Amino acid sequence: MAVLAVQQIRRMRGGAQGQLMLGADGHVYVVKFQNNPQHTRVLANEYLASRLAAAVGLAAPEAELIEVSSWLVENTPELEIDLGRTRVRCQAGLQFGSRFVGGLMPGQVVDYLPEEQLAEVRNVGEFAGILALDKWTGNANGRQAVFTRKQRERRYRAVFIDYGYCFHAGEWKFEDVPLRGVYYRNDVYREITGWESFEPWLTRLETLAAETVWAAASEIPPEWYGGDLSEMERLVEKLLARRSLIRELIEGFGRSDRKPFPKWGGMGKSGEQGWKGTRWGTSMAERVM
Repeated sequence: MAVLAVQQIRRMRGGAQGQLMLGADGHVYVVKFQNNPQHTRVLANEYLASRLAAAVGLAAPEAELIEVSSWLVENTPELEIDLGRTRVRCQAGLQFGSRFVGGLMPGQVVDYLPEEQLAEVRNVGEFAGILALDKWTGNANGRQAVFTRKQRERRYRAVFIDYGYCFHAGEWKFEDVPLRGVYYRNDVYREITGWESFEPWLTRLETLAAETVWAAASEIPPEWYGGDLSEMERLVEKLLARRSLIRELIEGFGRSDRKPFPKWGGMGKSGEQGWKGTRWGTSMAERVM
């Protein structure tokens, strides 16, 4: 069931021009509207990828359907979309909502940490897991995260946000480029020593039941993807077929000029050797995408 939005709080940063809104359930959500400047499908992408991240135990905000009434739009001047030369009202109806990290009493939430604190993030190892998910879903954007801690806590915890450019935003295709879908700082990958560093998330993704993916897709309102069910079915089928490519896509990032995995066991200086435990025998070009 959708959560009814009852109040607009403020506009959020970002290309989708999301709004921070209070739901009737008492929670605060970052709401992205169907007529956002990026594409209507980014709502479907957000919902599906968020659900998949949660299904394998990654730290992602709860994803919800948010009902925004015509009355609220008409009576809230701030609910508008800036299209450059013109502004239009936000569209009423079902929107995507991501539970706001920190809620009404956020404590301390930041989107940047200095190197020393980043190394001490409680779940820094999950950056390996979210890398696997971003590679699987073909995230065409950089990985975004925020860091949160409660008032009396010293160490932060990473929460992974913004999945709108998974499946290449509105295009619903997969263009596998080594430096897409990765976090902009190598520090979070420094302690990766081999495939074991990607567990348990990598195996969970590779063995995720097809029914779980289909169930998440079935919850997405058809108006978020133009009502073409066959398009959604093709997306899910391609996604399921890509599970066998995740390790190869991670390897591609590891071999890149970024050299993100300096502690990978046996890796040569050039990054061309030492990938132990790989399980593939054919190249991506030889596989059916």
